[in-house]
Amino acid sequence: MACNSKTSENSNYVKTVEAFHQKVAEAEPGDEIVLANGVWKNAELLFQGNGTAEKAITVRAEESGKVFLQGNSNLRISGSYLVVKGLVFNNGFTPTAEVISFRKDSKTLANNCRLTECVIDGYNNPERHDTETWLAVYGKNNRVDHNHLEGKNTKGVTMIVRLNSVESQENNHRIDHNYFGPRPNLGSNGGETLRIGTSHYSLTDSKTIVEANFFDRCDGEHETISNKSCKNIYKNNVFYECRGTLTMRHGNGTLVEGNVFIGNDKPCTGGIRVINGQQTVVNNYAIGLKGNRFRGAFVIMNGVPNSTINRYHQVKDAKVTNNTFINCDNVQLCAGSDAERSAVPLNSVVADNIFYNEVKNDVFTAYDDISGIAFKNNLISPNITALTKDGFVKEKLTLSLNDKGLLVPTDKNLKVGATIPTEIATKENTGASWYSKADKKVVLSSGKTIQVKAGLNTLVEAALASQPGDVLELSSEEVYRNTKTIPVSHPLTVKASGIKKAIVLFEKKVLFEIQNHGALQLEGLTFDGKKSPDDNGNSVISTSKYSMNTNYNLFIENCDFINLDINYAFDAIRVYKNTFADTISIQNSNFKDVTGSVVALDKETDDIGIYNAEYVILKNNSFKDVGCTVLNLYRGGTDESTYGPFLELENSVFDNVGNNKRNKAKSAISLYGVQKIDVKNNIFKDSKGVDMHLVVGEPVVEVLNNNFYNSEKLNITGDQKYTVQNVWTLNPMFDGESFKLSEKSSLKNKGTNGQDLGIQ
Repeated sequence: MACNSKTSENSNYVKTVEAFHQKVAEAEPGDEIVLANGVWKNAELLFQGNGTAEKAITVRAEESGKVFLQGNSNLRISGSYLVVKGLVFNNGFTPTAEVISFRKDSKTLANNCRLTECVIDGYNNPERHDTETWLAVYGKNNRVDHNHLEGKNTKGVTMIVRLNSVESQENNHRIDHNYFGPRPNLGSNGGETLRIGTSHYSLTDSKTIVEANFFDRCDGEHETISNKSCKNIYKNNVFYECRGTLTMRHGNGTLVEGNVFIGNDKPCTGGIRVINGQQTVVNNYAIGLKGNRFRGAFVIMNGVPNSTINRYHQVKDAKVTNNTFINCDNVQLCAGSDAERSAVPLNSVVADNIFYNEVKNDVFTAYDDISGIAFKNNLISPNITALTKDGFVKEKLTLSLNDKGLLVPTDKNLKVGATIPTEIATKENTGASWYSKADKKVVLSSGKTIQVKAGLNTLVEAALASQPGDVLELSSEEVYRNTKTIPVSHPLTVKASGIKKAIVLFEKKVLFEIQNHGALQLEGLTFDGKKSPDDNGNSVISTSKYSMNTNYNLFIENCDFINLDINYAFDAIRVYKNTFADTISIQNSNFKDVTGSVVALDKETDDIGIYNAEYVILKNNSFKDVGCTVLNLYRGGTDESTYGPFLELENSVFDNVGNNKRNKAKSAISLYGVQKIDVKNNIFKDSKGVDMHLVVGEPVVEVLNNNFYNSEKLNITGDQKYTVQNVWTLNPMFDGESFKLSEKSSLKNKGTNGQDLGIQ
């Protein structure tokens, strides 16, 4: 409900920061301070005072949703029985480490206070990896409800409950009916949506209740929620297409009850991950979750013997009962088992659950000894391979949609599985009712189609005049000369109008520069570098040289890249540090005479788990006379908080690739730390080899039907456990010695007919 706008006669109606602080200093219990509608620029507000349980002091917008805190603004709440309502933070970022904080300083906290119907939308630091928190809760007995938090693109938790002093422990906070809107993949650790506690205080009781919230496509990292304290309750929340899990990372005695996880078959969607002692998981429902390993539909991890407080404590006394998992791909037990994480679960029960998936037989994976888990009366579909002889009952169920659109068993007399709550969180009943939850992201090719005549800088001018989603259509076989770089600051498509390609020349070092909020799609074009400057470091496409706090996409289809050889280090695509692509896809395209690389995604070299692209797709391409790598994809470090990168390299020809003496990678394809690798049906002729260094998270590699003719060997190394599947090469030089497998590795080397290829 919007607040009453007729407040101009109110003696506590304020229009400036100075007036606000004066009224706050004078406020008595029961007073209401009203912020005037409009933009409050660079407003650092301190709301300090003491109301009573019967008469709180309130700060509210004149009209909910019409008071905008922008620029370098923030809010601190300090005292007791204070209420804040109806504010919107957008178009800027906090000058401190927190946008809204329930404290003035480390000694002056907020207790019995409430934040309701407030919005933080896209309020991001321009530096992608500068850590900041949007909402930090300190003190005790505070309530955070019906708020809207969407679009956090930078490093740092969206919302955190802090326990770093006695005054913030056993806090009994309530976090309810909030809308946690889309959070894109960060591509590094530090992308949690909600965290309660930190590892340092993880054995301390928090007693926070998280109830009836809606988590909508919160993809920041694989811990959507990171529980790092004791005795918290997560109840009746909905997780919609979230690429991550509700993770009991630290702390004991957590209750996870009545939550709903909807994956809609989206990759990497996860459910619940159990670590530590005395955890209870009961009456939860999950459907269509596709994540594996740490982001499976349900995961029980191995611990570290005598673990330090910041590692993995052994699972003990876990109770997992009456949960339902429908069409979920992976239930992982003893996940993370390795030389360090060798403490298997103990004294735990998994009983009366439903695990139903008629498509996938191998839903369960046990990585270590599961004798410490008692399995009792779990219903599985007839095709699923049971984990143990006892404890599983195979039964075919009839499923139908209930009144909430969830697929559930029609048999009402079942004594197993979850009972869906009568009311569940939705977009409509969470967040601020007056603030739109419509998707803000503009997709490629969703705007107008604009015909662009051939000529000097006509393409540049059309791009500058375009709107998000527009398509610029170039005449086939016509020549487009460009003396300026084309900035791409919104989704833009450039394509030929007919079957034959349009020809694009450029005289600057970069033709297209993808900037913040940009995305680019190219179809049916020939990019000729013969007019580019005689200088090193040219590229056809580049990201911004500066930090980009929004993810971009790049799609190239049926294009030719030629004469990229005017000088050395001429790349087709060049990216910079602190930029991240959701997808880079190059298909049905040709690259010829390139002195540099086709795409080098190797600018994050700090080895802390950060990388430049999530999905890289190279299919049906030809690469001829490329001096350096076609692809250099790098993810360094041992952090396990992210999913990718993912690579699909298929049906492509590599002819004289990587032989330039300036090629530091000394390979045609260089992969370091890539998590999922498919290399299939490719031909390498007179080229350098394929180097893979496999670390972090047991990466899976499929190498199938590749021909290495007069080329260097396939070389796989790794210092952690990984799996190499379907190895099949046709290179007469290949002798198996090129595989340098660690002792922990497993190798499945079957041809298409299942024959053993004799690779050791």
